[in-house]
Amino acid sequence: MRARDLGLPLTGTTGPHNAITDVPGVEVGYTTLVEGDAVRTGVTAILPRGRADIHVPCAAGRFSLNGNGEMTGSALVDEIGSVRLPVLITNTHAVGPCHRGVIDWVAREHPAVAEQWLLPVVAETWDGYLNDINGPHIQPAHAIAAIDAAAGGPVAEGSVGGGTGMNCYAFKGGSGTSSRVVPYGQDSHTVGAFVQANFGSRHELTICGVPLGERFADDNPMQDTDWHIPPGAGSIIVIIATDAPLLPGQCTALSRRVPLGLARTGTTGSHFSGDIFLAFSTGNPLTPSEFPTGDPGYDTLRHIPWNRMDDLFAAVVHTVEEAVLNALVAATPMTGRHGHRSPSLPLDQLRGLF
Repeated sequence: MRARDLGLPLTGTTGPHNAITDVPGVEVGYTTLVEGDAVRTGVTAILPRGRADIHVPCAAGRFSLNGNGEMTGSALVDEIGSVRLPVLITNTHAVGPCHRGVIDWVAREHPAVAEQWLLPVVAETWDGYLNDINGPHIQPAHAIAAIDAAAGGPVAEGSVGGGTGMNCYAFKGGSGTSSRVVPYGQDSHTVGAFVQANFGSRHELTICGVPLGERFADDNPMQDTDWHIPPGAGSIIVIIATDAPLLPGQCTALSRRVPLGLARTGTTGSHFSGDIFLAFSTGNPLTPSEFPTGDPGYDTLRHIPWNRMDDLFAAVVHTVEEAVLNALVAATPMTGRHGHRSPSLPLDQLRGLF
């Protein structure tokens, strides 16, 4: 079940899978850990160019709406305007093992690349309501398994991968994705979004312009039980991919539009929510950042003119909105640590409203 299956009036033309993998070459893989009464977590891997070309950089930029979170490698993205290697998303206290896992995977699959330096991008959101987040459950091998599982095509959503233990608007949340096809002259380009949604207060929830927080106020264990974390705490990580040829600064501009898509779902941006976004373009294969040898040569960057960017900006807003809704719609109820319970979005009521 996805948001469009409920008849929601969503904007724009999607790619064939309505997923970030509609951008050619992008692959997504998961490791999901659901064990006993208290382990509800996992790892998500996003490969910008697939396994064979993980060393080839993509133009990239990032934006932090609220820095109460972590995305490793951000300083290098800011410095050189590119990203390479698998991008991983997990829980807050598993960033270290996942960082190590990327390095181990690259050393195994691309040893020549690992001979120089590796600064992987690993991002996180906090799943401690449902998951024993302080336990050493995620190990480097789980990160490696998520990268090994990465593939194109349809992408599972909801309580999978890094999104396994996450909540959104005090409903079960998690992993979600969407895409848009953007005409450009005689060509077309794809914009895809992937979210790990773990943000928002129940009273804020808005779907397709309709405020639903008060209507869906019942059955809110995160507010009505002994749970004392402020409403809206959590975080969201968003990865934007496109095959449109862009400059690094234009990728940064795409990442700055992510909050507009999130706002369409109701959030006002809690201080306790780390909201960090990365955008990359596969349109220009950049020269790998290696130690200089031989003829220096030049990189050539073909790019869409700045005054033609508006349709790409709109696509980011619409894909992010739909990716969040897809995460909510796909997620099923979950009970975890200390018996904490996370209900799912009431789909029958939602279908009736639209």
